[in-house]
Amino acid sequence: METLKQHWENIYDKKPLTDVSWYEPVPETSLSLIDEFHLPKDASIIDIGGGDSFLSEDLLKKGFLNLSVLDISGKSLERAKTRLGKNADKIHWIESNMLDFKPAHQFDIWHDRAVFHFLTDSDDQRKYIDIARRSIKENGYLVLGTFSTEGPDKCSGLHVQQYSEENMISLFQPHFQKIKCFHQNHPTPFNTFQDFLFCSFKRKQFD
Repeated sequence: METLKQHWENIYDKKPLTDVSWYEPVPETSLSLIDEFHLPKDASIIDIGGGDSFLSEDLLKKGFLNLSVLDISGKSLERAKTRLGKNADKIHWIESNMLDFKPAHQFDIWHDRAVFHFLTDSDDQRKYIDIARRSIKENGYLVLGTFSTEGPDKCSGLHVQQYSEENMISLFQPHFQKIKCFHQNHPTPFNTFQDFLFCSFKRKQFD
């Protein structure tokens, strides 16, 4: 039986960046949300499931100096490194299943547009939230982009969890204060649209 890691390695082995549904030439929504926090350029930022996305590249262009990208797929990370060339050395690359992640330090911003909605088991969702809770600094920020209740129920051959704003707040509010939530209709390379729910949160005082 194919493992989750094998599944994603196969996806990145067979499909170019422009042929995956999540392709964004400029991650404008994520960049805008990060800009709203007005953090210094040495703020520690991690992109969960960032793989071959352009977010870390665009944050480098904005002058951010302390960037990490985590992805279960080594192939996705290698593709990003190849595209970035010498600038790849300015980013900390982490090949790991998110649920096995044990960060060496805490982050000012935790960004995820790729992983959380693939966690359809409630125990995995709780484990994710606990890892994020322990990984984000007090008064740090969490940015999540998930499939909304109007979005797809499958992606890349896998079932996903759809979320409403109420669901998201209920899951994260013990440790995070909602800043805002809104929908984004993401155009795919296949002339279709996927409805995302983006939410930004602030980490509450440590409990």
